[in-house]
Amino acid sequence: MRSIAAVATALLLVLATRVHDVLAFHSVSIGTKARSSISTELRGVRTVARRVRDSITSKERTPEDLKVGIAGFYDRSSKLWEDVWGEHMHHGYYIPEDRTDHKQAQIDLIDEVLNWAEVSEDKPPKSAVDVGCGIGGSSRHIARKYGCTTQGITLSPYQANRGNELAKEQGLADQCTFRVADALDQPFDSNSFDLVWSLESGEHMPDKDKFVNELFRVAAPGGRIIIVTWCHRDLQPGEESLNKKEERLLAKINRAYYLPRWCSVDDYIKLLERNGAQNVKRDDWSYVIAPFWRAVIKSSLNFRSVWGLLKSGFSTQRGAYAMFLMLRGFNMGLIKFGMITCTKPQ
Repeated sequence: MRSIAAVATALLLVLATRVHDVLAFHSVSIGTKARSSISTELRGVRTVARRVRDSITSKERTPEDLKVGIAGFYDRSSKLWEDVWGEHMHHGYYIPEDRTDHKQAQIDLIDEVLNWAEVSEDKPPKSAVDVGCGIGGSSRHIARKYGCTTQGITLSPYQANRGNELAKEQGLADQCTFRVADALDQPFDSNSFDLVWSLESGEHMPDKDKFVNELFRVAAPGGRIIIVTWCHRDLQPGEESLNKKEERLLAKINRAYYLPRWCSVDDYIKLLERNGAQNVKRDDWSYVIAPFWRAVIKSSLNFRSVWGLLKSGFSTQRGAYAMFLMLRGFNMGLIKFGMITCTKPQ
């Protein structure tokens, strides 16, 4: 806490000095141009101050703040991620754990999840929706694998546009489309998709009940639903909540990644069963993806990545720092890579 306080104090001193300099410089100027310059300078100072305050507080954001923040975060960070890691914006499959072909590990994760969920190539889905699609890496891979159509939704205009660009470049524009839409209010008819795919997006949903309800609504009767998401550990018998240390760590991560309160895999299972889910299956793949964060951190230790991070803006830089918090959460057994699948009743 002392280091955080020291950083916060230093930043606030910089801000105070900046305000003083702006006012001193412009105090000798007159006219509309001077007033406009003062206004512009002060707006910039206020923006920085707001971001500093945002970083050191653990106050929960409102659902609307989360939507705006998520869209902005991914608008700013997706290009950097693609430049360094490619089109798949998710963890990799690390068996064996010392593998170094990281981009292939990300592709393998998609295939291994599909195999685990028993999505058969002998009876492939004809249509799929990718809820929280990023720039569409999973959608395009699934389209190629099964020959099906896919539709992806994201809150980020940049991601939706980039997903469509890549689909066109890869000759998949007739199979894959992407748009800006809210996962809690999806723009699809009920009973539309044989495969409902959500890979590392559930953690962004402020209303998990509504999220699961929407996944069920758009799934076709007999359709397969797959949720792969960050969760906190299941509570033990007699526990009513996580401990304070765990809550504090998650709160810091939430600020960086625009996340609401976390839930457990147990919580998801209860929501699925409330919807009448059949063939429910769960697992914990934390050990499978654990090497990924170390690989991401290591990959950032070069000039190109550092320069890209510096140009990408404050929220992306804060997200980069939060990778260390994520790794700490994994190591202490708090953060779980939850695997959940089921089918919708016929």
